[in-house]
Amino acid sequence: MMFKYKAIKADGARVDGKIEAVNEDDAIAILQDRKLIIISVEQFEEKKDFGSPTTGFRLPFLGKKIKEKDIVVFSRQIATLFQSGVSALRSFRLVSAETENPRLKKVLEAIADDVQSGLSISSAMSKHDNVFGVFYSSMIKAGEESGKLDESFLYLADYLDRNYDLTQKIKKATAYPIFVISVFIIVMGVVITFVIPKFAEMLTVQDQELPLATKIIFGIGTFSQKYALIILIILAILVYYFYTLSKTPSGKQYLDYFKLKIPIYNALTKKIFLSRLTDNIDTMLSSGVPIVRSLEITSDVLDNVIFKDLIIRVSKKVKGGKSLSQSFYEEEELPNLLVQMTKIGEETGKLGYILKSLSTYYKREVSTAIDTTLTLIEPILIFLLAGGVGFLLAAVMIPMFSVMTGI
Repeated sequence: MMFKYKAIKADGARVDGKIEAVNEDDAIAILQDRKLIIISVEQFEEKKDFGSPTTGFRLPFLGKKIKEKDIVVFSRQIATLFQSGVSALRSFRLVSAETENPRLKKVLEAIADDVQSGLSISSAMSKHDNVFGVFYSSMIKAGEESGKLDESFLYLADYLDRNYDLTQKIKKATAYPIFVISVFIIVMGVVITFVIPKFAEMLTVQDQELPLATKIIFGIGTFSQKYALIILIILAILVYYFYTLSKTPSGKQYLDYFKLKIPIYNALTKKIFLSRLTDNIDTMLSSGVPIVRSLEITSDVLDNVIFKDLIIRVSKKVKGGKSLSQSFYEEEELPNLLVQMTKIGEETGKLGYILKSLSTYYKREVSTAIDTTLTLIEPILIFLLAGGVGFLLAAVMIPMFSVMTGI
């Protein structure tokens, strides 16, 4: 979130500016770290600069975007420098000088400048939450408070590495079916629009009765050829509508709810959510982030609105005095295994260790589910594609065969 502020410096000079923070309290805390006397702080929507390195909107010719792998490498480099006793400012200068990604280099140089001007590392990095994320800056802040900043960077590097591997597995699982279905739709569209009408003209000349399937295919082909431009415009409008809908809170909630109703996708999504939930909380607890704050940050980094609302409800219950296991128990969507293992962790004082074990377990479950899904998808796709091609061939070849035998 972006906030506008008005404040007074220690020398009495008045300053106006903008700041990025998780919420208003965080914005106030960052300004207080800068030794400013706050007059007002209010949220506003900032217009994104075209092609800015820290905005989500980029064009290919404006340079490489900052990838998750770049952040992993940066985290390991900075942790190694801290462990070697190199100062924070010197560490950021060294890493920025060695960074090949021009966008990340600019961001690290900006952070180094802020650190040099007296800002804490977490405050400087929180100004770039759209690059590092709220989770990242909160972990660094906890590391500063506990005096274990190098460990926080190592935790983050390990966490991002695990998250990157999980993301790659999910992409691989979805890339194959999307590619096959897309190619099939394009090829069938071209055949039905441009090839089928030619056959329709040939068979119409023969003046013979056509099967129902042939009439349907020929009708679709003739219609597609005649109204191709209108169909493309309608499709473009529908794509734009659903894209716009997905950006609204109610629309995103509806789409996320719909996704969870897809049988195979539903089970896989829940396991991915549980894996990330346990991994996030374990990583933050290991760095000294309080449990309530860990839950709040976890809700911020979740993509699915349904799961986000679930974690927000859990965090409110924990803040109200309930245990984490009891709060989990009251949510029907969460499995009994998570509830019971969390309860054991609370009773033994080893909640972090238990959550780490659960995270490892759910990661194995995700890998197994992805492999199983791919195993199921391949024969299903082959069956559907074969059925579609077979229907098309039958609709065309049966009347053609009748014509040939009638000659």
